[in-house]
Order: sequence, then structure tokens, then C-alpha cells
Amino acid sequence: MQIVKRNGKIVDFDANKIRTAIQKANREVDEKGQATEAEIEQILQYVLGLKKKRLLVEDIQDIIEERLMMFGHYELAKCYIVYRYTHELVRQSNTTDKSIKELIDGESEYWNTENSNKNARVVTTQRDYIAGIASTDITRRFLLPRHIVTAHDEGIIHFHDADYFAQNALHNCDLINLEDMMNNGTNINGVMIERPHRFLTAMTIATQLITAVSSSQYGGATITLTHLAPFVRDSYNRHLKRYQDRGLSKKQCEQFAAEDLKKEITDGVQPFQYQINSMTTTNGQAPFLSVCMYLGETKEYKKELAMIIEEFLRQRIQGMKNEKGVYITPAFPKLLYVLEESNMNPQGEYYYLTKLAAECTAKRMVPDYISEKIMKQLKIDANGNGQCYPCMGCRSFLTPYVDKKGKPKYYGRFNQGVVTINLVDAALSSEKNMDKFWKLMDERLELCHEALQIRHERLSKATSDVAPILWQHGALARLKKGESIHDLLHGGYSTISLGYAGLYECVKYMTGHSHTDNGEGKKFGLAVLQLLNDKCKQWKAAENIDYSVYGTPIESTTYKFAKNLKRRFGEIKGITDRNYITNSYHVPVFEEIDAFSKLKLESEFQRLSPGGAISYIEAPNLTNNLDAVMEVIRFIYDNIMYAEINTKSDYCQQCGYTGEILIDNDLEWYCPNCGNRDHAKLNVARRTCGYIGTNFWNKGRTQEIKERVLHLDNKDA
Repeated sequence: MQIVKRNGKIVDFDANKIRTAIQKANREVDEKGQATEAEIEQILQYVLGLKKKRLLVEDIQDIIEERLMMFGHYELAKCYIVYRYTHELVRQSNTTDKSIKELIDGESEYWNTENSNKNARVVTTQRDYIAGIASTDITRRFLLPRHIVTAHDEGIIHFHDADYFAQNALHNCDLINLEDMMNNGTNINGVMIERPHRFLTAMTIATQLITAVSSSQYGGATITLTHLAPFVRDSYNRHLKRYQDRGLSKKQCEQFAAEDLKKEITDGVQPFQYQINSMTTTNGQAPFLSVCMYLGETKEYKKELAMIIEEFLRQRIQGMKNEKGVYITPAFPKLLYVLEESNMNPQGEYYYLTKLAAECTAKRMVPDYISEKIMKQLKIDANGNGQCYPCMGCRSFLTPYVDKKGKPKYYGRFNQGVVTINLVDAALSSEKNMDKFWKLMDERLELCHEALQIRHERLSKATSDVAPILWQHGALARLKKGESIHDLLHGGYSTISLGYAGLYECVKYMTGHSHTDNGEGKKFGLAVLQLLNDKCKQWKAAENIDYSVYGTPIESTTYKFAKNLKRRFGEIKGITDRNYITNSYHVPVFEEIDAFSKLKLESEFQRLSPGGAISYIEAPNLTNNLDAVMEVIRFIYDNIMYAEINTKSDYCQQCGYTGEILIDNDLEWYCPNCGNRDHAKLNVARRTCGYIGTNFWNKGRTQEIKERVLHLDNKDA
């Protein structure tokens, strides 16, 4: 018989360890209450008599407690429990101390590559990580049941963001209600922020509000430029009045006011971009911000909105200077450009913006594209109307919601958190037995459900006082002091996400086919996602909580899952022989497929990920082939709700090379021009999981990046 230890290591059963543990507990009770040698031997024989191939160490400890009580040794069983708990505390404490030391020493690959947008060597990030280590420790020991911790450690599920879970007030991601805060005033650290009177001031205030909000949650956040458009008109009217007061002609007043406004928009967007990338939240990083560009959100201020969008795109095309003064691709903010009739029709008034967006994508990998047409087919509200709105951060989408007045509402809503099921583990555990697979899926989805309920219950204890900027001052709500946020967690106002990972490997193992085959593989893959949706629907009906299926962006977890799978099941060709598993429903990065076939296929799976997902294509340098970019954009508009185009725009500080920094067979980055391998002197930007990462990645994600094939070639377009 073999024993699965807490760290996942498998060892042979050692009866002496049970004997020693009971004997140590014996010393804590009087002689009458002690277990005899004969009783200890009976316990040992009982364990052996189970004839199990493997047992978890926790299961053996449970058996010892039960058998001691059967012998009437209640006091001894209590002492054994205390002994067991004490050892657990010591074990966890030692792990925590070791993690903190490795972080501070700066020699841990895990901490140095845990998040591609965090630099673990700077003190602000280290503070966040140290707090996260403590939170994870508390979460594991006190807040989660043992079986969920074990399932997480084994890679059966992933309980996301345990490093923030100890604080019951922190949620995942949101759409910031900038309109409410700007128009009705807000409050930061006890300082009243009144409605600004011009665009330049509004942009400065917006960065402060975004940073404050991002410091009160741990996921991504999104604002829309629509909420800033009215201040463009305010500024124009101020400039116009100034010239009118000078007695100039109407034509002169309008001309000079327009010129001043253009400069003010430039002056407002530039510090916004710089501040978002230079400000640091309490999470030790720049705000994980997405900016929505959706002309269809306004009728009254469409002209002003178009002016802001144009300036954002122009400045993003230019990029931001690195420490050498060279313009490079910044990580933030992520730009979300909504495709609609007015900007997709070549004769449309705003088609010029889409052409500018294409140029920006070719140079800087953003914006990403949301198809209004497709989204309105998929997101139907209670009134039967199709809705279009941005994701929260990189990919998490709210479900349609209508308020008490019958109006659609999205800004001010949020996601409660995520738990992800490892589909590959369920497949491998079934040993290709379909009946067993579906049974395991039911069991593991209920495990995810239990973990999600724990997330929900912990958040439901929060009151508005824990994050006033969110709950009292308009970012998400206008609750009273001390008021519970409980109502905002029900009725569809917020979502909670059932994530999934590794659909390709799951399908490949179970059917022998990729889910791209348009046959048995695809049918099975769609059935798996349909099960997840059915479960969410069932849970929502029972609890009035908006569970939603989410294509998880497993940045560092892809490496963890891969290592666990290899340890648990060995190396299986095409399934566990890499350092990563495939994100969500994606076509595997190494599979040859053209851009349009990939997007069309993935659109069917994206439909079954209503809680969020994003598709992408890999492309070469397209800066001299914008027609190809426009062709892809047109295809996105007609076929898929949300997608992005990945290009390369790296820089070597040592020799000045611009292009693609490469990865060798040892998964080390190097400049193909001069051979430079110093990460500190390489500026590399890659799409990691929706966001652009710029601080390098762990071995699993690096291998995945290296193996990405091109889906579009310059000669194909």
C-alpha cells in the first residue's frame, strides 16, 4: 500500500509512523486512558486490511481517530487530534517561512515568474507577496475544508487567489462606474472629489479613482471612455467662451476653441497613459486596467468620444519610452475596441478609427476587438434585447442584467471570484471509461461548487465600510455606512465563475481526436462545456447566485497543473509531456490551423463560456500589411464575440535590435542579433492570458509561448 503525502509525494506505507504517533499521544493521558500495544496492533491491521492501493495521509489520520474512539479512548483521541493539529501548524508555518525567505532572497523561480506583470524584486511587490503568503497560510489552515485544500494541491481543482482570500471583503474584478463618481462626486481617503469642469482635470481624477478602486480588489477592472466624453464638451465650451469674451468672430472662436480642445485632449490622454503605467496599487503593480472604446454607448457625445478614442490609439501606436528612451509596447491599459456598423462600414463616419485601431494592433498588440453584432446575439437581457458591454479586465464577462426600472445595467457590477476544474485530470482519472468520466465530472463539479459557495459566503460577510470607494462612494454602489453588500451578491447583480482548463487535452485523451476535428472530438468537447453550463444553471436556480462558466486564463497555474498531471499519471504522449496545459477551449498552440478557421471554430466554444473567454490568433509583423489586419478584424466582426491579434514588438537594450526576441531549447530568452540573454536588458511583450505580460514567465508558460505557431502569414492575406 502507498501513501499520498500532503505535498503530493507518494511513499510506501510505514506502520511504525502510526505506532509512534499513538505512543506520543499516550504520554498525554493517564495510564488507564492509554491505548495498549494490542489495540495499536489492531488499528494497524485494520488499515492494512482495507487493501487499498493508495491512501491519503489525512485518511489514515481520520481512521486512527475513529478507531481510538471505538476502543473508548476518547481522551486519547482528543490528544491525538491536538498532536495532529500541532504538527499541521508547524508544517504550515515552516512552509510559510520558507516561502517568505525564498521571496526575499530573490532566488526563487516561482516568485520571480509568478506574475508576468509583477517584479518580485521591488519592495512594493514583495510586501504584497508576503501578505499573500500569510493569507494563503490562513486560508489553507482555517478557511477551507481539508478536502478542498487537498484537491487544490493535487491539481484536481484550483482555488484562485488564496493570497487575497483571508480578507473577506476582496472581490475579483469589475466594471467601474466612473460616470457615477465623476458626476455625483466621490471620496478618496476622506477627501471629497467633486465633479470636474474640464477634460484635463477629469482624466487626472480618473487615474486616481482607478488606482484607489484597484487597491480594493484583486482582479482586473474596466472603465469606458464614454464616461469621460461629456468633459470634452465642457472643455470646448470653456475655450469657446474665453474667445467669445474677447469679442472674436464666431468662426474664429470656433476655430481657436477646437485647436485648444485638440491640445487639451492630447494633454489629458498622455498623463493618463503614464500614470496608469507608473502608479502602484496596494497589490504591488500597476492597475490591471482595460479601457473600453464603444461608440454605441452614447448618442449625445459620440463626436467627443470619437476624439478621445482617436487620441488613445495614436498615443498607443507611439508607445512608451523605456529606460533607454526607446519607445516600446506598454502592458497597460488594455484597450477594448467595439466593432459596430458605424466603424465597420467603409463609408461609415467612424471607419477611420477602425483603420487606426488596425495600425495600433499591428504595432502594439492592442486594441482587442468585441463584435457588437455577435455579442447582441449571445447576451439577451430579461426584456429580450441583445446587449453589448465590455469585459471586466481581460476576459471576465457579466451576464445581462436589468435593474428595477427595467434598464440594462453593467457599470458598477462585479465578479465574486473563481474556482477552476482541471478537465485533463478528470479525463486521465477515468482511464478512458466514459461512464466513469461523467461520474467524476459530476463529483468534481460539486467540489468546485462547494468551493465557490465558500467564496460567496466569505464575501457576504462584508459591509460597505471595508472599502468605502467601492461600496459607499460610487465605484460599485452607494450603500450606507455599515450596510451589508449581501444583496449585491444575489439576483444576477454580480457573477461568480466556474472556470475550466485543458479542454483540448481532455478531449484528445478521451476520444483520440482534437476538438478541432469537426467530428467526435468537437462533439465531445461541446458536451463537456454544456455540462458545465447546465450545472451553473442548476446552482443558480437553487441559490439565486449567478454562477457562470469561465474560460480560465491560467498564467502560472498552467505549469502547476502540468507538473501535477505528470506526477500523478506519468508522461503520456500528447497529453502530459509538456510543461503546460492548454488554456480554456483554445486550439493548442502547436496545432497548425489558419486564422479564420481557428476563430470560426472557437466561436462555438466561446458561446459556451458566458462568464468570459477570449480567442486569439498569432501573426508575424503586420505593420506593413494593414490590409491583413483589417481582414481579420472584419472576420471577427462577422463571426466571433471577442478576439485579439498577437504580434511581436520586442527590443534589445544591448544592441538596439527591434523585432522578435527568441527562446532557445533550454527555454531561455535571447536576442537573435547579439545573443544578449540578460532579462534586465531585454524588453519583451507577449500576450499571456488576455493581458500583455512584460516581466517574463515561468518555464511552463515560456514553453507554451515558444511552441506557438503562426495562424496568419503576410502572404496569406
